Amino acid sequence: MGRPKATVSFCGAPLICRGLKRLGHIADELIITSNDKDSLGFLCSGVTLDKLRLVSDLYEKRSALNGLYTALLAASNPYVAVVACDMIFASAPLLTAEYEALELSGADAAVPRTSHGYEPFHAVYRRETCLPLIKAALDQGQTKATVWFEKAKLIEFTPAMVLHADPRGGSFVNVNTPQELADMEQRILNETMTKIANLPEDMGGQTIDCDNNSECHQQILVVDEGHIRNNMLVSHHTSCDLSCGHTQHLQLQSVALQR
Repeated sequence: MGRPKATVSFCGAPLICRGLKRLGHIADELIITSNDKDSLGFLCSGVTLDKLRLVSDLYEKRSALNGLYTALLAASNPYVAVVACDMIFASAPLLTAEYEALELSGADAAVPRTSHGYEPFHAVYRRETCLPLIKAALDQGQTKATVWFEKAKLIEFTPAMVLHADPRGGSFVNVNTPQELADMEQRILNETMTKIANLPEDMGGQTIDCDNNSECHQQILVVDEGHIRNNMLVSHHTSCDLSCGHTQHLQLQSVALQR
């Protein structure tokens, strides 16, 4: 990316805002770990983010395992959901299902496992039992987030379990390049406009909720009410609104098309 992913603009807002708004409503506390927390200081000024804390990585050597350990050590709750900031479609329903499964069991963590392997950064951990296992791995110079799993009792969320919790899918999609970021922005816009195209023609001038579990900001879409079904977009504006929650608000305005 050429810069920290957390502050890269996505749909008109820093990428980190997206995760906070998608998942913040299911958490008692929000902890962001970073080796450059000063760059994220702007988040602490948001009145809706009073439960947010920024924490510096505890080990100088930057690694996935270090970030995981820092997150669990900083948390005050017995169960900790850990999610990477670049997971565009991180799923609150899936994390809730993982937490519920973990709470009912005596396991150490509930972790999705796909054909590509474990997804340690869309998982829920039992803080008390996981911390010593991770600390031992760090003391041995390990850096991989999953290296300690062989010594832990895991609940593995299979693809079928993941799909049952979140039928939409795509929970583990992340972005690593500017092109991937642009592609995801276009995908979200296309999905939004498809929903608008299926609305009744008399929706012009009204505000509706279109919860596609994908936005952390407010979008104002100006369309001609006679062409909503034809997906005719006149203009599209985005702005970050940290108070709008995880629901996307679409304001449809009746305007005359400029030919």
